[in-house]
Amino acid sequence: MRPDPRARARVARSVRPPRAATLAALLSLVVLGAAGCSGGAGGSDGSSQEPRPSGSEATTGKVVDLRKRITAFTGRLSADGGYRGPGPAQRRAVADGVRLTLDGDLAAARNRLAAVGWTVRTLRDRVGGRAFAELADTDTTTARERGWGRVYVGLGDGRARWSVQAPHPVADLRSERLAVDTLLAAPRGVLVLAGAHRDAGAGDSADVAHREDTVFDAVCDLLAGRGLPAIQVHGFADDSLPGEDVVVSTGRGDAARRPAERLADALDRRGLAVCRAAREDCGDLEGRRNVQGVRADALRVPFLHVEFSRSVRDSRGSAEDAVGALGEVARSWSEEPSADASRS
Repeated sequence: MRPDPRARARVARSVRPPRAATLAALLSLVVLGAAGCSGGAGGSDGSSQEPRPSGSEATTGKVVDLRKRITAFTGRLSADGGYRGPGPAQRRAVADGVRLTLDGDLAAARNRLAAVGWTVRTLRDRVGGRAFAELADTDTTTARERGWGRVYVGLGDGRARWSVQAPHPVADLRSERLAVDTLLAAPRGVLVLAGAHRDAGAGDSADVAHREDTVFDAVCDLLAGRGLPAIQVHGFADDSLPGEDVVVSTGRGDAARRPAERLADALDRRGLAVCRAAREDCGDLEGRRNVQGVRADALRVPFLHVEFSRSVRDSRGSAEDAVGALGEVARSWSEEPSADASRS
């Protein structure tokens, strides 16, 4: 029998050229130098620079309390709410809008998203001061009827390096708050937020963690294709796994094996009882059939499926501890030069 988890420690010289040739060479260097300082796309090795939003949008935008803005949106969701699934062209349009935003072309993103009634708004978080692009429905009534969700992309910090995903807002009560706070805890992140209660649609049509025909999945697919590691946040009832506060799993694959250990250790240090799916049986809470995890496994992109008990989500202190640990992993990814490096 394994010990009670609550008792664990908290714990090269050449011939000189003729004068005319020398003058021509100097002129060439001046031209090349000017081109290099003009903000062109390439560096000395021909590689592209980090994308930046056009104009001054990374430094402007409506000042909001981002956490309150997002939780006000999710607070209107319920099992009786609306959900109308998107068609393939609509999913593709939203994913294209996210791709263009990630590449720093917000104007092109707006043009693409307009075809499906979405837009890009630039916001600045009043609390942390960081800028974000909000990709969402233009009309709030349509947003409630369709339930496609929202996407938030960090601006001004350089290329996005990781994502946090909230597939079951409200249904997994307050799981969306953990996801939002994780986005705010580290730079270069993307938040993918479902826009309907998992029981809102016919059958399981709004259960985005187990469907491939949703806006949520289309965006997560795009991010995985770009190599961004992900944390997907869920919640479970206390009696589903008595004695445990958190389940940390790599889902279908194991590309996130080391980040999973890092996260579990960080949670342990904060006094949370962790079931580590790589070492022990965590029941039905390991996310092995999660479709975003299956896709990430096929691409060998790190994916963490993390479940938090109701007690953790209900407790302000425990929720802060959870976000502190999630933020550690997110910051490690935000500092890596590539997604591949996050797997080492």
